[in-house]
Amino acid sequence: MSNALREREAALVERLRTLPSLVVAYSGGVDSAYLAYAATRVLGSAALCVTADSASYPERHRAMALETASRFGFQHEVISTAELENPAYRANNSDRCYHCKHELFTRLTALARDRGFAVVADGNNADDRGDYRPGRKAAREFGVVSPLDESGLTKDDIRELSHEAGLPYWDEPASACLSSRVPYFSEVTEEKLHVIERSEQALRGLGFRVLRVRHHGDVARIELGRDELPRAIEPAMADRIDRALREAGFKFVTVDLKGYRLGSLNEGLKLRVV
Repeated sequence: MSNALREREAALVERLRTLPSLVVAYSGGVDSAYLAYAATRVLGSAALCVTADSASYPERHRAMALETASRFGFQHEVISTAELENPAYRANNSDRCYHCKHELFTRLTALARDRGFAVVADGNNADDRGDYRPGRKAAREFGVVSPLDESGLTKDDIRELSHEAGLPYWDEPASACLSSRVPYFSEVTEEKLHVIERSEQALRGLGFRVLRVRHHGDVARIELGRDELPRAIEPAMADRIDRALREAGFKFVTVDLKGYRLGSLNEGLKLRVV
């Protein structure tokens, strides 16, 4: 491990030591899991890791969060969030993520206040600064801190530190809530989210790892890692994929030949990073 990474790791520890207590927004993904791990090591019972459960949160992530919390002794709780009850969230305009994070941070800051925790922290890292992320506006409004970002830790840094720490999902592909698979301006519904989740579970069951199933009405647009595309279009595998996703609820199944890329649904938007 490089000296520079050790310095960034030390900066994270020092940042956490400045916080008397904190609530970690803990989804179970790579970033929030490492933050939960580091906060628990530094602050012990003064760190509370909270997972928000809703229809947009995949069952697979819930299982990952529970497993890691149990194995590493996080003080962990699960709460319910109700972003789907918000018409502005369901409308799925380009600021959908803002409404989701607003709901999350409303719940977490209230919990922190009621339970005597000083601050809420999220798992944003230094690589997140350039992407379009309306949720950052909500984080600023609620005074949420981002210790990983503040310490200059990148996604690759966090994976390396997580591997060293023995965290089980250190190499898990980047992910996001299920609503991110629904194109902007197409309503988010619980049924769509269930279809997406069933479809992605089916693809993982067929051995694919880096994937998204984008919901375009009756049409599934599958994005896969570029190295996985050749296998997907082999005739026998293509038939299995087509059958599985039709059973999940789609009428037509397509494979995007560009493969998976972060934030592909942003490609049709001309947006200013906020």
